[in-house]
Amino acid sequence: MLTSVRRGLAVTAALLASTSVLAACGSDDDEGSGGGSASGDLTEVKLQLQWLPQAQFAGYYAAVDQGFFEEEGLEVEIIPSGGDIVPQDALANGDVDFAIAWVPKVLGSIEQGANLTNIAQIFQRSGTLQVAWADSGIEEVADFEGKKIGSWGFGNEWEIFAAMAAEGLDSTSVEIVTQDFNMNAFLQGDIDAAQAMTYNEYAQLLESVDPDTGELYTPDDFNVISYADTEGGMLQDAIWADAERLESDVDYADTAVAFLKAVIKGWAYARDNVESAAEITVAAGSSWGPSHELWMANETNKLIWPSPDGIGVIDAAAWDQTVAGALAAVNEQGQHLITEEPPATAYDNAYIEDAISELGGDVDTTGSDFEPIEVTLTEGGS
Repeated sequence: MLTSVRRGLAVTAALLASTSVLAACGSDDDEGSGGGSASGDLTEVKLQLQWLPQAQFAGYYAAVDQGFFEEEGLEVEIIPSGGDIVPQDALANGDVDFAIAWVPKVLGSIEQGANLTNIAQIFQRSGTLQVAWADSGIEEVADFEGKKIGSWGFGNEWEIFAAMAAEGLDSTSVEIVTQDFNMNAFLQGDIDAAQAMTYNEYAQLLESVDPDTGELYTPDDFNVISYADTEGGMLQDAIWADAERLESDVDYADTAVAFLKAVIKGWAYARDNVESAAEITVAAGSSWGPSHELWMANETNKLIWPSPDGIGVIDAAAWDQTVAGALAAVNEQGQHLITEEPPATAYDNAYIEDAISELGGDVDTTGSDFEPIEVTLTEGGS
């Protein structure tokens, strides 16, 4: 088991370090070995998000707000990205210690040489949708042919192409329209079926006023295709670590487990205190209104819970489906996401399983009794 290996290495490391620790007493400038420099008794860790502060990342912000990272001996800096930072690149370059990123995007980076390991699969299912008008005739992926299909690009399009490949549709049989991270083009009629996340863009539709009725749109106004229900569904938000550091640096491996313990507590808090979690992310800098943020926190929980094997444990079947989809997906330029199976180091359940084991029964790590709340959206998400 990983625990015994880490503990054995840790004993050796502790003996070697004992004299230097004594010599360093009173100094505040020493370099920590887990994720950066030591701040008092805390190890500094940098976590790279894949987007701006919002409830998609509620568990990490809750872990800071509730002191869970500090309980595990960590001082964590959460670094947002507005699309200007590619999380897996920041991790591979050594700029951060851990990163949140979708699995297919990182599989592409791994094939290009990045040495990264998925140590916790936080989202257990895909949250990507393709949304069309109820009278459009687009009810399933097979209906995409000849239509204008919206996508954000930046690696978010691969589920579309994987699902099309599973239906025997060539990627050139549709017109891919680059859409902004909103639903404006769809509402204006420029896109037949728009890409949306359950926790964000779909809510934007339900927060919009139908000009024909003067009332907010309802789910009955749309046909919604969930990629989670197709062979193109892929694993999304995961926690990635530096594979080489995990192998060679016992302190980094220890830090990874401590980090995951705090993250588990953070997501359990966000599950059991969804209103508070939404408020925490608003305070952290989210630009969304309170009803939209609460919707996002609630929908994000649905992608995580229940987790029968424990939060973050990577399901082999879901992983295999993601890899198969990544291998099958070909974009409109004829480019492949990946061309061969990823290495065995692409994921490792040992760290999250150690974290769950060390927490014991103190935290509900499966959420078997999870029930989402009912959220009422308001115009503009205010």
